[in-house]
Amino acid sequence: MPETIDEIDARLLQALGEDPRSTAVALAERLGLSRNTVQARLVRLEQRGVLRSFERRIDPARLGYPLRAFVNAQVDQRRLAEIGAALAAIPEVTEVCGLTGASDLMVQVVAVDADDLYRVAGRILASPGVERTNISLVMRELVPYRLTPLLRREHSAQPED
Repeated sequence: MPETIDEIDARLLQALGEDPRSTAVALAERLGLSRNTVQARLVRLEQRGVLRSFERRIDPARLGYPLRAFVNAQVDQRRLAEIGAALAAIPEVTEVCGLTGASDLMVQVVAVDADDLYRVAGRILASPGVERTNISLVMRELVPYRLTPLLRREHSAQPED
């Protein structure tokens, strides 16, 4: 069973989500906690893997990669480590998830334009162990990546039904 977080951790994560540049001192003042408590909890959350990289906040479009797509791949599952290493070597690959169902992997990629996406998709298909791919272009992001609603629901004073 995964470790859970308490109400103080949830409040700390919410505050950090709202202002990721906050210092431990600013977070302590905002939450009415001591700086040492905040610092210790942040270290513990990071060590437990709860607090992960803030790279998700970087907009690839602002870096010159306005196209985003999902490449579903069927692969030779006996070669997953090799495939993972090959995909990690492609800078435009931003995330790879193993799936159940018709596809084995979902590879999120970014690209400069359609020609660049074609090149990136070709590199993925040329990776050892990748047998077939299918590309879906992201047209619009309707709900951005978020966790705040979960933190609010799990640690609110009045539980929702």
